[in-house]
Amino acid sequence: MSQDKQLPEALSAVYVVHAKKGYEKQGAHVEKLFGNLGLPFEFVSDGDVDQFTDALLAEYFVSDIFDTMRKGSVSLTLNHLMCLVKMVKKEQPLALIFEDDPFVLGDFMSSLAKVVAESQLLPPGFIISIENSGFKFPPRRSLVSNRILYPAKATRCAGAYLIDLEGAKRALARIESHKCGIIIDWWYNELLNNGILQMYWAHPPLIEQGSHNGLLSSTISTRKSSFMRRIAWQSQKYYKTFRWWLRYYLPSV
Repeated sequence: MSQDKQLPEALSAVYVVHAKKGYEKQGAHVEKLFGNLGLPFEFVSDGDVDQFTDALLAEYFVSDIFDTMRKGSVSLTLNHLMCLVKMVKKEQPLALIFEDDPFVLGDFMSSLAKVVAESQLLPPGFIISIENSGFKFPPRRSLVSNRILYPAKATRCAGAYLIDLEGAKRALARIESHKCGIIIDWWYNELLNNGILQMYWAHPPLIEQGSHNGLLSSTISTRKSSFMRRIAWQSQKYYKTFRWWLRYYLPSV
């Protein structure tokens, strides 16, 4: 990474969860995208399947984890947890975590600067979703001019999010008392439901996952990128966005 590239003020690190083998295309995509954006980052692959040991798995997961999750899903979840471990070890106040299939929406760097700035006003122990997965948006009536973060009660997957140091510490403390038994997206929801973290959504979203929009596959995707997946995604995107707008005028929709 070029030494003249800098993170937005108050953002400590950017981590990209990445499987080394079989996902070279995704790695190259991230390097090109973030290189063009001037955004320094670190790939995190410490949880790759070939790194699995009984001791490592026992530290983070329930004993029967493979009864309910495939190795790829366990690896993905472990890599996310490794990002939190790195963050806490380095005492990084705020980190941005991606999976390795991001596509930016709009003026990403400008919007990211706004997200980071607003995050400094939040109570400690938060996670901020910046993606559009699930097409979940804040109610239109709650939107405020020049504001980008809104409280939420659930994740929008775990493809792109910010988390503060207190949030990372709380999440890892939860691992010590209650080992993880579900994929990372749902595990974060578990933390939200138990009041361990507070969720916020960035609106408008900054990121779209390639494994959702049909342009790339992810570590756990069972469907390959394809033109038909792209068409299906775009259709769903426009339909759900239209319904979101319509609810402002017709709340019963």
